[in-house]
Amino acid sequence: MNRLARFAGFGKKKEGLDDTVVHEDVVVESMDAEELREPIIAALRMVHDPEIPINIYDLGLIYRIDIAPHGDVDIDMTLTAPACPVAGMMPLMVRDAVARVDGVGDVRVALVWNPPWNQSSMSDEARLQLGLM
Repeated sequence: MNRLARFAGFGKKKEGLDDTVVHEDVVVESMDAEELREPIIAALRMVHDPEIPINIYDLGLIYRIDIAPHGDVDIDMTLTAPACPVAGMMPLMVRDAVARVDGVGDVRVALVWNPPWNQSSMSDEARLQLGLM
């Protein structure tokens, strides 16, 4: 069950007057999966590479965000280098940040190395912050 359904109270039990348990009928509003894209990107911008003072989205580490109609999210990401000391932590940080977005269900993060990351993946804002422009 995704977060939106839990938030809306789906599956809550309500005690009836005669002590019988009655399940509430809760209508969960359907959300267009693309409506989640901007809140997910905002959450990703809160995750920073500990070695570089830039968020991972503007750094160009996020290659793909796939949002299913029911709110599950698949993310492909990379790191600046395969020997990055936070290689084990970074996908978990990404998963946890995206999972906190209302309406998001399960989050799966795949660490990919192809294509290799390079500075051209960075946003102009990130390049400016690092003095590369």
